Amino acid sequence: MARPTAVLLGGNRFPFHRIERAGPTIARQLERRGIDVDVTADRDVLREDRISAYDVLVDYTTDSTFTDEQLAGLCSFVDGGGGYVGVHGAADLTTTVDGNRDEPVPELRELLGGHFLTHPEQTTFDVTVVDSYHPISADLNGFSVWDEPYVLEYDDDVRVLARMDHPKNGDVPVAWVTSFGDGRVFYCSLGHDISALVTDGVQSVLARGIRWAARDY
Repeated sequence: MARPTAVLLGGNRFPFHRIERAGPTIARQLERRGIDVDVTADRDVLREDRISAYDVLVDYTTDSTFTDEQLAGLCSFVDGGGGYVGVHGAADLTTTVDGNRDEPVPELRELLGGHFLTHPEQTTFDVTVVDSYHPISADLNGFSVWDEPYVLEYDDDVRVLARMDHPKNGDVPVAWVTSFGDGRVFYCSLGHDISALVTDGVQSVLARGIRWAARDY
């Protein structure tokens, strides 16, 4: 099969999760694992006529403000069989550069299968694989990472692959899969900054998630 082709979308108007910093690092790590990546902050890449050129969208955005055309293009792409991989702040569906929403964007909440609630300060925590039968997590070892531990709300029907046991948050998922129409959806809450993104365990789970979402296995 040809190398999976991904578009990595991120924003650049926040002082954190900045695509111009994280994007090149994510792309280099994925390309070493056989995944071709285009990095952009142009949200019009979600338009139906543009996103169709890719196998999977890797979403590193925090501001979930999309135009109707962009949101429709994304949902149509995944519903029709395209892959969606949300990374870290992609689950923050209420924060925008112009203020906070009271509720998550309904279309994105349905697509993702969950959303971000809050987080304590960055710390080191252990990630434990809890599903050794899924292609993403099969033969994947647990690991430790210095990162921003997300507390998440998630649907009962998502398939949780890995969890963390945080001293304040308790037992919280860090990776899951679900479906949206005919498309495959993978979410990983890890990856706040460069130090987390270059961790071997984070790199492995992201690459596996992208390949699965792109139907590479």
